[in-house]
Amino acid sequence: MEIQKTKKEWIAEGEDVFYKTYNRFPVVFERGEGLYLYDTDGTAYQDFYAGIAVNALGYGDPEYTAYIKEQADKLLHVSNYFYNTPSIRAGKKLTKAAQMDKVFFTNSGTEAVEGALKIARRYAYDKDGSHDHQIIAMRNSFHGRSTGALSVTGNDHYQEPFKPLLPGIRFAGFNDLDSVKALFNEKTCAVIMETIQGEGGIYPADRAFLEGVRALCDQYGALLILDEIQCGMGRTGKMFAWQHYNVRPDVVTVAKALGNGVPIGAFLARGTAASAMVPGDHGTTYGGNPFVCGAAEKVLDIFESRELTAHVEKVGRYLWKELEAVKAKYDIVKDHRGMGLMQGLEFAVPVGPIVTNALLEQKLVLISAGTNVIRFVPPLVIREEDVDAMIGKLAAAIESVGR
Repeated sequence: MEIQKTKKEWIAEGEDVFYKTYNRFPVVFERGEGLYLYDTDGTAYQDFYAGIAVNALGYGDPEYTAYIKEQADKLLHVSNYFYNTPSIRAGKKLTKAAQMDKVFFTNSGTEAVEGALKIARRYAYDKDGSHDHQIIAMRNSFHGRSTGALSVTGNDHYQEPFKPLLPGIRFAGFNDLDSVKALFNEKTCAVIMETIQGEGGIYPADRAFLEGVRALCDQYGALLILDEIQCGMGRTGKMFAWQHYNVRPDVVTVAKALGNGVPIGAFLARGTAASAMVPGDHGTTYGGNPFVCGAAEKVLDIFESRELTAHVEKVGRYLWKELEAVKAKYDIVKDHRGMGLMQGLEFAVPVGPIVTNALLEQKLVLISAGTNVIRFVPPLVIREEDVDAMIGKLAAAIESVGR
């Protein structure tokens, strides 16, 4: 039997063994139930960040939990030298939801982006046999921390220590169509962008911008890659954020809520992009195994049976109204942006102290997006009364820091 340890003892052990790449809050979570997390002291925390937009169903959903336990008893892993039934079922459901032709299951979002970039390179190579193609990405973006994903992440802070990165990447301004046009030429093979910039501050794409980028890709024969790792899977009130626009991507990446906490991602493609890679071009040992795909299959089933996108649209409107009231009440709140249950409040001051106070004093789990934005990405199953409870705690945190 394990000896009971204090929070300080757990944190000290963690600091001793973990690679120091995170600045963690001084809380040790032990379990979750519904919309709440519980620390090792048994204290409950209202969760409004969902493990960075991952836990769409909250914690301990009975239907989801029973299904993955059943799958664990059946089969965890066989490798991609063989077919397995959960991956086929999940693949059919995900391609239908994303309106794509083919899917490749990965272990994470950054791996999904790596695969999408390889599709673009192979697609261009097959056209002219050269290696000098360029990819246009967006400033202020975030696509992951592996080398390829980092190369298209438009933030010098993340990139600088790891240069040189992939060649042929050019950066345009998000929602600045003229800056994209200025970079396009016959060597442009793809544009990659988040439909809603997440880490960069919760900036949705303007309709005219996204439609204009789609038109440029069509004009030059380039692929449009939309990163929906955070904004996809129902978070905006539709299964994918791009479905709010009059566009359709050639490649889309997804992860986070796809597994509701089980590590799984995917990249999907349609048309010629769906056949750009051939056997041997890409692979993964763990990706698409029966356990993670069983989890994704059940998530997709629950989204449909519970009509979660309609629920998100409704509660998202209520969250918008309440955050607008916060903006009107406090002068330090400069802006309010987002869609559905992916919203952000921009402050005139760094939000770190507000987020920390909310966590430690109000028992509310929030997350920032950059220095000055509080990001609201709660479980998709929240209700209006959960929004009310959060708003009260948020107001107290803001006022405490302001005093």
